[in-house]
Amino acid sequence: MKLPGRALVVGLARSGQGAALALARRDVEVIGVDEAEVDAGRLAAAGVEVRLGAEEESLLDDVELVVKSPGVPGDAPLVAAARARGIPVWSEVELGYRLLPGNVVGVTGTNGKTTTSELLGAMLEAPVAGNVGRALTELDGQVGEGDWVVCELSSFQLEDIHELRPRIAILLNLEPDHLDRHDSFEAYRDAKLRIFENQQAGDTAVLPRGFDDVAGHASRVEFAADDELPAEPMIPGAHNRENAAAATAAARAIGVADEQIANALRTFAGVEHRLELVAEKQRVRYVNDSKATNTAAARRAVAAYDAPLHLILGGRGKGESYTELALDLVGRARRAYLIGEAANEIAVALELAGVDHVQSGDLATAVRTAAGEAREGAVVLLAPACASYDQFSDFEERGEEFKRLVGELR
Repeated sequence: MKLPGRALVVGLARSGQGAALALARRDVEVIGVDEAEVDAGRLAAAGVEVRLGAEEESLLDDVELVVKSPGVPGDAPLVAAARARGIPVWSEVELGYRLLPGNVVGVTGTNGKTTTSELLGAMLEAPVAGNVGRALTELDGQVGEGDWVVCELSSFQLEDIHELRPRIAILLNLEPDHLDRHDSFEAYRDAKLRIFENQQAGDTAVLPRGFDDVAGHASRVEFAADDELPAEPMIPGAHNRENAAAATAAARAIGVADEQIANALRTFAGVEHRLELVAEKQRVRYVNDSKATNTAAARRAVAAYDAPLHLILGGRGKGESYTELALDLVGRARRAYLIGEAANEIAVALELAGVDHVQSGDLATAVRTAAGEAREGAVVLLAPACASYDQFSDFEERGEEFKRLVGELR
């Protein structure tokens, strides 16, 4: 690819830093900017000019490319100013795609992306990057010609792609999410479906059975939870069998032998913060599903267990209704423990559904109360149905705190 002489990276979390360092390695003059304080040691050592705090439009002077981190909204002033000047704006995954010589398998959907991506990585014995915590540009220099890379793609990352072309593109499901950032479900759906827009003949689109909203040149392969698999997955839940079916369909499209697929299905234990069994104390299981950051994910977590549930819900809402989640809890949840900003809104839905609940306020109180009330055979489940940003920096921190609190229970 033809590289710019000068680039601006907006947002210096992990993906922004990966992009800045990859460009700097190629002798591109890079400016990195972030509104918050970040550890800029590696960037400065690599020759990246770091600007923290106010984002002045003059930073765009002589810039030929802007790389936007997924956490930065598309209407952020600096990004909007770049578009007004006609400066190309790329997501970090667009840059990574152009820099890496390998073949990309893209995985998107509302729920199950990380589990499916990691399981597929195990099937292919390939690196996994993107929305899983490792930036795609971090693989720069580690991928050879023809190698496969599995890339989890969020709607935020797909907003600013241009040439990104997954040879295999997987859509797991589509349900309302991130409505606090996308203006509507339609806008969210359109961002997700961009994963297919650059596919060509010879590529493969892996889709839920009966999903007809995708048109293109790629071959179509469908999957469903009741597909015949070469082995039953180790990870629990009907939704995880669906994830396994999607990964299996993609692996077979690439040409992976069923024996290798079966081995991955039998041995893959799941990902951290997703139906993660933390401990069993006095025959009560404590399960961390902090990654359930929307109601659809929480409903899937609830459906994975037949045992009486003591469910911890709440955080920062995403503009969703909690009515269907509340109805799912009727007869299944002994009690719900509500935390964070969305607690009152969730309480209204639970009250209308007749689900017992209590306002706990914070996670420590919720864990302590649930542990005191749960009886033998029950599950204490953290499946918040909300983002974490009111009380935690991200869902990982929330999950780690849950695990710490469980570990301290007597």
